[in-house]
Amino acid sequence: MPLLEIKDLTAGYGDVDVLHGVSLTVEEGEIVSLVGANGAGKTTLLRAISGVVRSHGYVGFLGSTISGLPSHDIVSRGIAHVPEGRELFSDMTVLENLLIGAPRGLPRHEVARRLDDIWSLFPRLAARRDQYAGTLSGGEQQMAAVGRGLMLHPKLLMLDEPSLGLSPAMVTHIFDAITSANRGGMAVLVVEQNVVESLRRSHRGYVLETGSMVAEGEATALLENERLRSAFLGALSHVPAASA
Repeated sequence: MPLLEIKDLTAGYGDVDVLHGVSLTVEEGEIVSLVGANGAGKTTLLRAISGVVRSHGYVGFLGSTISGLPSHDIVSRGIAHVPEGRELFSDMTVLENLLIGAPRGLPRHEVARRLDDIWSLFPRLAARRDQYAGTLSGGEQQMAAVGRGLMLHPKLLMLDEPSLGLSPAMVTHIFDAITSANRGGMAVLVVEQNVVESLRRSHRGYVLETGSMVAEGEATALLENERLRSAFLGALSHVPAASA
């Protein structure tokens, strides 16, 4: 049974459909990349899973239907969504932003333990724990956004464009943190325009084009597929194929 299962999902805004019969699965312990051009519908798919946009179709998590549930119920089942643009509270400290991600009623000792895990994963945040989030660099804000999601200890972490606007060194650091969290058993669904880095870190991938899935498979196979490199993953047409 997949951890996350989506079947024939249609979603959009107002009367306009952005997704058209999309299907996708994420197994426990996997990193799955969803890649495609701007406007393909990647962000809309994550929002549909989180219950914040209109959608029709089946969304199942741990074998139970979550389609139509309010967002807070979906979060309580173990899905954390790190949105594009980070959406931190700029006039609150790093620590306060992280605490927002912890489940309500979590014992203090467990909150402290999870914070220690975040400080270990992102030492720069530890040094800035009392600094207002709005004064952080873009990379530090992304660390805080990922950390806030990890405070839930989710079964599935969904990340929307985690590398957007970051330096190459910071992109590597963020993806290292994602890989580390995955090694602890957490599944990850990551939306990215940085196709190469995302697929190289993933077990499997999906390619979304104008609201429809046009390809799926093992991440390495997608990187090496010449048709996809030229037709759907234009960014890959100028890079070497992934090594075996």
